[in-house]
Parts: sequence; C-alpha cells; structure tokens
Amino acid sequence: MSGCGRLVKTRAVPFVLRVGVEGGIGKSDEQRGVLGGLRLPGGCGASQGMNTGIPRRQFLASCLATLPALAGAAAEPQRKTEFQIACMTLPWSQFPLQRALTGIQSAGYRHVAWGTTHKEDGGKPVPVLAPDAPPERAKELAARCRDLGLEPLMMFSTIYPEAANALEVLTQRLRQSGAARVPQVLTFGHTKGGNRELWVERFKQLGPIARDLGVLLVVKQHGGETGTGAACAAITREVNDAGVKVNYDAGNVMDYLDLDPIPDIKLCASEVRSFCIKDHRNFPKDEDCGPGFGEIDHYKLLAPVAFTGLRMPLCCENIFAPVVPRPTEPAGVDALAKRAREFLEVVIQGVQP
Repeated sequence: MSGCGRLVKTRAVPFVLRVGVEGGIGKSDEQRGVLGGLRLPGGCGASQGMNTGIPRRQFLASCLATLPALAGAAAEPQRKTEFQIACMTLPWSQFPLQRALTGIQSAGYRHVAWGTTHKEDGGKPVPVLAPDAPPERAKELAARCRDLGLEPLMMFSTIYPEAANALEVLTQRLRQSGAARVPQVLTFGHTKGGNRELWVERFKQLGPIARDLGVLLVVKQHGGETGTGAACAAITREVNDAGVKVNYDAGNVMDYLDLDPIPDIKLCASEVRSFCIKDHRNFPKDEDCGPGFGEIDHYKLLAPVAFTGLRMPLCCENIFAPVVPRPTEPAGVDALAKRAREFLEVVIQGVQP
C-alpha cells in the first residue's frame, strides 16, 4: 500500500485521542483525520487506510509540522491540588476550646476547622461561635488560632438549609467567615431528607453573598435525599454559582447509606472543594472512625481530585480508633490527631507522585 496506508503500518496512524471523563478513566475517541484539534492533510486518519492520492513525502512533512505543537501540549504538566490537612476542634469537644487548639498545634497541624461546642469551666457545652455572634467575634477567634500558627479553613453553620431561619443564620455565618477570613462555611441536610426546591432557591440567594465576602458555602452528605455526593452535586450544578460547592464526607456516605463512596465521588469530583475526613467500618462494629482505621480506600478517594490546581481543605472530623474506648484525657486525642495527619500526608504523596 502507499500514502496513508503505508503510514498506518509504520505506526504514524491510527491516532487515538484520550478524552477525559469526570472522575474516571478516559475513553478512546478515534478522530477522523484530527489529532488534538490539528487536522491532517487530505483527511487521513484512523479510519482511513486507503490511498488518498497525496504524495507520501508531502503527507509526512505535513504531519511532522504538527509535532512541536503536540509536544508542547503533552509537556504541559497537570497542576497538583494543594491539599490542606486540618483538624477540627470537634474531637476535643469534651475539653475546653483552648485545649483543642493547643492539641491540634502539638499534633503538627498548620490548619484548623472550628467544631460546634466545647465543655468549658463547669462542664457545660459552649458554642465555639454562636450563630448570632457579631463578625468581630469570629475575627477574634481567628486571631487566637493564628497566634498558635493555625490557619482556620472551615466553620460549621450549625443549621439545616431547610430550617425556617436558615437564610438568616447562613447569611450571618457567611459574614462571620468573611470577617475572620475563614474560606468555607459547612452546611448539610437533615438525615430524613431535605426540600430540594427550597435548597436551590436559598443557595441561589446565598451564592452571591458568599462570593461578595470571599467565602465558599459547601454542602456535604448527611443521609436522606442528600446522602451522596452525586445528589449534592446535582443541587450545586442547578444552583450554578461559584459561591456554592460540595464538601465530601466519605464516612457519612458509607455510614448512612451503606454505599461505597469511591464510585460516588467520581460523579461529583468537579464540584468538590473540601473534605470532612472520617472513615467507617462495618466490622467488627458498624461505626465511624479515623482515616486509615476503616474500610475506605483514601488513595482512591483523593485520586479524582488530586490534580485540580485548587486549594482543598481536608478537615479531620473523626480521628478515633474503632471498637476501643475513646481517650478520656486530651493527650490521647492529641496522639490520634497526629496519627491522622501522618496517614493523610502519606496518602497525598501516593496520589501526587
């Protein structure tokens, strides 16, 4: 054979372009006479092995002329996600907030996420930051964290999006977060399910507020109708606002719905902007636990978002060992926090070689 047919045999063609699909392996798409947007002369391509009448030397010269552009495209590196490993104050909820902050610091973290309540003097649970607290109070708490070398990344909204006063409370949380320069406010639905229409309506109102304040409102899985990342992503895609995105909680997906989170995250990876890190086991006891103690493969969990070019908080919510009793002294919590950080550091090295 001559012309294009000869080049097929010498491996110049067929050309196969890998087309990426979200959260999964790319699919082969044979392009008829096109390679990476560069059209081959005479329409020669994977499906053409017949002589087109173009002199072989002319065809080869035309193909070689495209190589510099192709080499440049291939050489462009994927930008790694900047994973920010943080620990929530939540694991120290039985101890004062200040002890939680110093414990996170001693465990080697540089980032923190604010929990909900802590037992202060007298053993009474006190909110880390009340929903109606002035933004200045949030700014003061952030300064306390930064004085310890801890950059705050996330705070709980402590309200369901479908609650009667959710719009008011979430707006105030965004203001607190903006004043404190805390990048994300976390919300989630009731375990019995939520009102999707109402969520979309409210998120469309909250998105512009979040963007104006330089904050992101993230919604995570919590059983019910929003128990999967795919369900949460369907909502954020309908809202279609850069101020409202998905937080992924693999432990909750496995806990509430008994689903493997790995296929699920592939369906929502493009919407994910942070993680609540917790693992889960179904044996010998059905319970949440710290990362690496459970059945979730964290390499597979982080791989779909390992090369986004974004900053992405990984906020450790549960750091405890399964089955055995939880520590009764704060030093025991500190040790588990350190173990969780070290585990995640190793996983990140593995998914970003």
